[in-house]
Amino acid sequence: MTLIPLMSAIIARPVKHSMPAGTAPFGRDSYHPGAAHRPVAAALAFGLPTALVVAVALSPMIIQEKPRTESKTWTNFTVEKPKPNPRPDPKPQTDPIQTEFTAPPTPLPPVSDSSTKVAPLPPYTPPAGSGTGPDIVDPPLPPKPAPFLVAQLDPRYAGSFQPDYPASEQRREIEGSVRVRVLIGTDGRVKAVELVSTDSRGFFEETKRRALAKWRFKPATRGGVAEESWKEMTVRFQIRNG
Repeated sequence: MTLIPLMSAIIARPVKHSMPAGTAPFGRDSYHPGAAHRPVAAALAFGLPTALVVAVALSPMIIQEKPRTESKTWTNFTVEKPKPNPRPDPKPQTDPIQTEFTAPPTPLPPVSDSSTKVAPLPPYTPPAGSGTGPDIVDPPLPPKPAPFLVAQLDPRYAGSFQPDYPASEQRREIEGSVRVRVLIGTDGRVKAVELVSTDSRGFFEETKRRALAKWRFKPATRGGVAEESWKEMTVRFQIRNG
């Protein structure tokens, strides 16, 4: 009920009047001709029942209601895990049936007391027409090379081997040697002479002349057959006193 205290406060509130300066304040029961007279009491008397009626009429509307508590409904859901598929029971493993076959024993031939003679096997003969190509024959080995024998000085002509001493080298008492390369024919004679080295030109000229005229050799042979060959020879020239 909030309207009744409000009306009581309005009735109890004093009304202030403004007065001109130098005028004494009026008393509560005094009357002043210039003052504005307001029907306060009538208004209060008239307004009080109205306020009460309004207060009574409005009183059901201002009843404070208790705060409502909202009721919440909770629903619990339980999630069930999917059950695993049941595994099929393993089938018992059975070993494969093995069947053993036993051959009947072979009867042995009767053993005679007499000695058994074994006949010799015939020689093996390959079947005719089994091969399509010629027989494989190892190639013959190449013949060994015939031995080669070099030409040798014929000892029958050893005395005529030494050439004459050149006169110019002998007067100047020049000694030395000459090395030549000679071609020996199949008859043992010298067919050509080539100079290899010499200490004097006169030594080579005398040696060449003697080789073509007097030198004789046993010709070189290959497998017993005479053939031409080259041979190097060295001739020394020395002066002997007395």
